[in-house]
Formats: sequence, structure tokens, C-alpha cells
Amino acid sequence: MPDVRLASPQGKWILLTTVLGSSMALLDSTVVNVALPAIGRDLDADLAALQWTVNAYMLTLAGLILLGGSLGDRYGRRKVFVVGVVWFAAASLLCGIAPNAGVLVAARALQGVGGALLTPGSLALIQASFHPDDRGRAVGLWSGFGGVGAAVGPFVGGWLVDGPGWRWVFLLNVPLALLCAPIAVRHVPESADGRADHGRFDVLGAVLGALALALVTYALIEARSGSLLVAVTAIAGVAAGVAFVAVEKRRPDPMMPLGIFASRQFTAVNLVTLCVYGAFGGFFFLGAVQLQVVVGYSALQAGTALLPTTVLMLLFSARSGALADRIGPRIPLTVGPLLCAAGMLLMLRVGPDASYLADILPALLVLGTGMVTLVAPLTATVLGSVDASRAGLASGINNAAARAAGLIAVAALPLVTGMGEEAYRSPTAFDNAFGRAMTVCAGVLVVGSVVAFATVRSLPPGCRRPECRTYGAVLSPPLEGERTRGRLS
Repeated sequence: MPDVRLASPQGKWILLTTVLGSSMALLDSTVVNVALPAIGRDLDADLAALQWTVNAYMLTLAGLILLGGSLGDRYGRRKVFVVGVVWFAAASLLCGIAPNAGVLVAARALQGVGGALLTPGSLALIQASFHPDDRGRAVGLWSGFGGVGAAVGPFVGGWLVDGPGWRWVFLLNVPLALLCAPIAVRHVPESADGRADHGRFDVLGAVLGALALALVTYALIEARSGSLLVAVTAIAGVAAGVAFVAVEKRRPDPMMPLGIFASRQFTAVNLVTLCVYGAFGGFFFLGAVQLQVVVGYSALQAGTALLPTTVLMLLFSARSGALADRIGPRIPLTVGPLLCAAGMLLMLRVGPDASYLADILPALLVLGTGMVTLVAPLTATVLGSVDASRAGLASGINNAAARAAGLIAVAALPLVTGMGEEAYRSPTAFDNAFGRAMTVCAGVLVVGSVVAFATVRSLPPGCRRPECRTYGAVLSPPLEGERTRGRLS
């Protein structure tokens, strides 16, 4: 049984290194959006290259995050976590020195691999290291400090872009890793799950899943060309998805056991997740660009302007979760997406002459209120809809689904809204497409609300409840490990 106490020096070191590691990945998922206009100008990149700058990272992270948890269970959680931190830092360095958009996109994909190793590993280390009496508080502190990192991320990113330059958005990860990795090696005890030694890794499933996402994403981003290659890629992506399902159905030890979807509630809440986080991914991708290209904000101003959503999450997510425990998840998961949809429709007022207090802030406050309302109940419903022994797996699948939804949204929204390759260089063209995109996102959120109202029911008594109570991430739901083993897959 793990016996490290939170108040001990070793406990504080463990908390520090896990917060540093998870914050690296969390920062990159939010900061890069603020840097996109500067990246486009400096590398002379078109909109497709900017889409890939975001999506290459999300692609490998979403496709491999379940496998990353399994690697830690088998080979040692500390070892895989440290490998992830070093890998992430090396890829970040490559991003920071990238001479062109192609190298940057490739480096971002490598970053996602590192993120898939360290993101589940940071929580697993806490679960496996701390005494059971301290584990809940440790998870809460880890989640809270991570949320603070998410809140300051766009601010720091904007300051870096306007100051030393966008490359430092990535280079900042290198000193963080140089601090994090040695602390982990020196102070974090190694742990592994002996039961993870049985069976093989589902490498084929992971490859097919990532390949399906990659091919579909490519087809959506390049669909403007209307070429035969795009059509072939789209068909191949669908075929890879079908093959992924077939492999997962037949394998004795699949990465994503399809039997977990026998729970109608689990299936339903993942459909809600796809709608909600697809809309969020589209909003935060386009919103930071809208504030800079159309409203005329600097990167720092744009990053600071978006802070209210994260601040609201940090302040009120725990209370929202407590309320949902009392009244059940159906009402929050129905009302929350509707509030978010209203916030995105309010963003239609954000144009060239927008006032922050009169136009931008009200939209973000309504959006943030909706996020507060739905995120904690969504996580609780995911965990409560499956057997407690599969809670870590359920959380990992839900987290991967949210990231995949954001990936598809970033790829599809410019196509659906008629956003041209050079639209981000034209305030008028981008503003028009942004308005259409917010309408589409609002519609998707309404669909999520309807699905929740029609399918989500009260959780059974005594079901697994989230250990993470304070949320700060806006692009994915929080990961939850199995309470007894800290496994995520």
C-alpha cells in the first residue's frame, strides 16, 4: 500500500513534479491558439498549416493517451512519466527552432506523443504514491494547481508572443522539463501494476485509431481542393475506423473494450462530450484569432481577454459538482450546453468595433457559466455509468473522445463556414466566417443538450464519484484514475 504522506517533504516533491508535468501539456493545449496569427505571419503559413499546428498535437495525444496509461502500468509509472517529460521537451525544442510550417507540424505531432505519456502518468503517480487518507487531497491540489496553470497559460503565451516571440511559447517547456524530470527521478517512488504484465499491448488498435483520425482530419482540412486524393483519403479514413472497431471487438485485451459501451448512459454521455468539446475546440481555436485579426487585440490582450472562462471554472466547478450530486446530472447536462450556446451566439457581437465590457466579457461570462454547469456533472456521469473497476478506462475514453471532437472541429469548421486559405489575413473575411462558425457551434451544443435531456438519468447510489473537484482545463474533461490502482487503461 502506498504510504507517502502529503505533508512530508517527499509528498510535496511528488505533488510539485506532477503539477509541473501535467501543466506542460495543459499549457500547450491552450497557449498555442493565441500564437497562431504570429506563427502564420512569421512562417508565411496558410490557414491549413495553422489548423495542422493545432491538430497534429491533438491527433497523437488523443490517439495514444490510453496506450500511454498502459505503458506506465507495465513498465513503471515514474519511468514512463519521465520519458514523456523528456520527449515533450525535446519536441518543444524542435517546435521552437522550426524553420518552416512543415517542421513545426511534425514537431507538434511528436509533442502529442510525449503528452500521451506524461498526462495520464502525472495522475497515476499521485494515485500510486500517496497514502489513501491523503490521496483525495493530493488529487484536489494537483487538479487545482493545474487549473491555475491553465488560467495563466493564455496570458503568459500572449506576453511571450508580443515580447520575445512565439517560439518561446514552446521553448518555455525546456526549463520546466529540466526542473521536473530530476525531481521525479530523485523523489518519486517507482510503481507498476503486476497485473498489467498479462496480455499484449493493443498497438494495432492504437495505430488504427490514430490513422483513422489522421486521414479524416487531412480530408477535412484539404477538402477545399476537391482533388481525388482528398476523396481517397476520406474513404481510407472511414475504412481505418471500421478496422479499428473490428480489431477492438476481436482482441482479448483491447485498448478500448467495446463492451463498455453496453452502458447506454456511458454511450449517451460520450455523445454529449463529442458535441460539447467539439464546440469548445472550435471556439478557442477561432476565438483567439478573431480577437487579434478582427478586433485588433495584441496576443497578450487576446490571451487575457479569454481568462474569464477558466477563472469561472476554477472558482465554481467544485460547487457545481456538489449541486449535481444533489439534483442529478440530467438538468446540468441539459442547461449547461444551452448556456454555452447562448454565449457563442453573443460572440456574434464581437466585431471590429467591439467593446470588451459591453460585447466580449458578457459572452465569455455566459459561456463560462455554461462550462461550470456541465463539466463536473459530465465527469461524474462518465464514472457513475460503469462499474467502479472500469472507472479509469471510462475516464480515459471520455478524455480521448473530447480531444478527438476538438480535433475534428478545428479541421471541419473552416470548411463548413467557407473560410479561405488566407482568411486569417483579412479581417472582413475572417469576421464573416467566424460568425457562421459560432452559429454552427451553438447548434452543436443544442444537439448535445437535447441528447442529454433525452438519455441521461440519475446515477445509482454508491457509484464512483470524481476525485478531481476543481477543474481548469477548457479543452478536455479531467482524467480520473482507478482509486485502487491508479490505472487509466
